Amino acid sequence: MLPVITLIGRPNVGKSTLFNRLTRTRDALVADLPGLTRDRQYGIGRIGPRPYVIVDTGGLGSVAEGIEALMERQVQRAIEEADHLLFLVDARDGCTPEDLDLAQRLRRVGKPLTLVVNKSDTTDPTLAVADFHRLGLGVPWAVSATQGLGVHALIDHVFEHLPEGTDADWVQSEDDRIKVAVVGRPNVGKSTLINRLLGEERQVTFDSPGTTRDSIFIPFERPGHAQRYTLIDTAGVRRRARVTDPIEKFSVIKTLQAIEAAHVIILVLDAQEGIGEQDATLAGHILESGRALVVAINKWDGLDVDSRNRVRDQFARKLAFLDFAKLHRVSALHGTGVGHLLDDVDLAYANATRDLATPELTRLLEAAVMEHQPPLVKGRRIKLRYAHQGGRNPPLIVIHGNQTDKVPESYKRYLINRFRKELDLLGTPLRLEFKSGSNPYQGRRNTLTARQIAKRQRLKRFTQRKG
Repeated sequence: MLPVITLIGRPNVGKSTLFNRLTRTRDALVADLPGLTRDRQYGIGRIGPRPYVIVDTGGLGSVAEGIEALMERQVQRAIEEADHLLFLVDARDGCTPEDLDLAQRLRRVGKPLTLVVNKSDTTDPTLAVADFHRLGLGVPWAVSATQGLGVHALIDHVFEHLPEGTDADWVQSEDDRIKVAVVGRPNVGKSTLINRLLGEERQVTFDSPGTTRDSIFIPFERPGHAQRYTLIDTAGVRRRARVTDPIEKFSVIKTLQAIEAAHVIILVLDAQEGIGEQDATLAGHILESGRALVVAINKWDGLDVDSRNRVRDQFARKLAFLDFAKLHRVSALHGTGVGHLLDDVDLAYANATRDLATPELTRLLEAAVMEHQPPLVKGRRIKLRYAHQGGRNPPLIVIHGNQTDKVPESYKRYLINRFRKELDLLGTPLRLEFKSGSNPYQGRRNTLTARQIAKRQRLKRFTQRKG
């Protein structure tokens, strides 16, 4: 197993910045705002003599009430998992009473610990760490997570106290993991659904919109199944006009990036709130991204018969273009209907990455054209000759013929529905690309010989005499 290093400290001391520095990514959302990180964020450390797991956590404060209490429970779990703790403090603030309280708490934990004085780039390192000796946690290490100063030396020091890990355990290609992003509007139950799938309180859940601010990547394996997953918890997406907080704007960007990075999307809808225009907008963005899709209508167990019929009508009216996706009516809080979600995720991923044989696609195209001919364009029939696969995830079918740029949208939809039905491509959108053969004589004027010109003149005179 890889050694685990956990970052601990007050809010806004630079834990997420150091996390991004050590993993050489931008996975953790960073801003000059206390309490931005709420969930545990895991990554593979890329700086140091060998790989390790680095854990970013929310800031620990003196008062833990409401959502802060839930965040502190997440930090405690990260401390329990750690082989080594990095206690971050702020050189610009100096040693604060909160730092003294945290030092006392971490001393009782009994885990190996290194005191890290961050933001030490604006002063002499010796002066930056002088005030922190009174914490009694050994020699402080002066670093700058933003500039990268002292970070390599810090990790080399930490590895002197870490247990030996097995590198073979971490060399697991991400190619065999299905990345599943859980997206939806705020407060629809995305984090609750992920906690139910994991079987533990992995994500902070709170009865308030905007609890999740960052996109959290969580490796996951189902007992008794060979397939491995990476679950991605995302921030809720609201209408642009309602987004005024700069942090929420970055959260929405991270959500859209998670959609692009995922293989399969679980779109979570709120049955109690109904299906709104924002749900349709988000579903349209997922469709444009080409990602395989599973739809989960959450909070279904608390509805009466009339409300359920109302939600069904709203789905049929506003999200009719998602007819290719499997629909689940679930309760993430109680677990009702959640068990089969990942089965349909597997099906959607398998269909999105299927290999489609050229002879079969050409046969299906010929049958579709025979049953319903393409329209005439200026008296000439559009001819579609053969088809082959041009890409996967989403499946792309390339159709060759004549005048393919004149194929109307209605006929394209007919072909998409025909291919999806015949190939049983459930759970994934399907795209078509049309290509026309080039005419080698297009734009060229035929030059007549002297004999052809004389013959044309004789024909003209003959025609005039006949008239």
